[in-house]
Amino acid sequence: MVSRLYLLVLAVFGATLPFAASAQSSSTPATATPAQQVEVKSDPRVAIASKIPGTRPDEFRASPIPGIYELTRGSEIAYVTADGKYAISGDLYDLAANDNLTEERRRDTRTRAIGAIPESEMLIFGPKDAKYTVTVFTDVDCAYCRQLHSQIAEYNRLGVRVRYLFYPRSGPNTESWAKAEEVWCSDNRNEALTRAKLGQELKAKPCAGNPVARGYALGRDFGLQGTPAIVLASGEMLPGYLPPAMLLQQLKKAPGQ
Repeated sequence: MVSRLYLLVLAVFGATLPFAASAQSSSTPATATPAQQVEVKSDPRVAIASKIPGTRPDEFRASPIPGIYELTRGSEIAYVTADGKYAISGDLYDLAANDNLTEERRRDTRTRAIGAIPESEMLIFGPKDAKYTVTVFTDVDCAYCRQLHSQIAEYNRLGVRVRYLFYPRSGPNTESWAKAEEVWCSDNRNEALTRAKLGQELKAKPCAGNPVARGYALGRDFGLQGTPAIVLASGEMLPGYLPPAMLLQQLKKAPGQ
């Protein structure tokens, strides 16, 4: 399967290559004012964005490698040369420290994105003072999501608080999407989620202002390939189901937990 990062690079750079030659002939538009020309010269990101249609200066930042800039879209990351001619798809490593700098950036992006969602838009199982908190993208009809939820009491007993975001894998206007909305629009959402994951039919009707679309959009930004997807407080994402004891081991090893 083609990765979303590859598609990102292809969409941003490959699709614009026919226009790149003419765009690269000048670092500023023909009608640029003197002030705009100064801005382009003072901020390399402006120059790069001017050469790559569809990008903005604030999507770039300097990487640890001179002359290479990081391009971020959601949690997808690519690297671009300062002249806007070349793109690099792949992770950047600090060999001396043995650190994956790209993954560190992804973790930071996930942490900030999830932190922007209030807990009032999540379904939460476990006490607020639990030792660990994880955020789980879930699909009502996903078999492994159901298995995870069937053990929710054990996760809680081990000190793991679970915050759910909806990610109906089938997308909008599907049965799984409608079920997610029905859960949210129920009087007792936690109970409704448990019932829905047991295959029981809910009576609630979809209501306006539910967060299903927001959770789905965030999951798309994160490049989810399936559910459940477990995001730790550090921003590390664990793709797939983990039994309670195994998740606890991962939490104990994760940085910043």
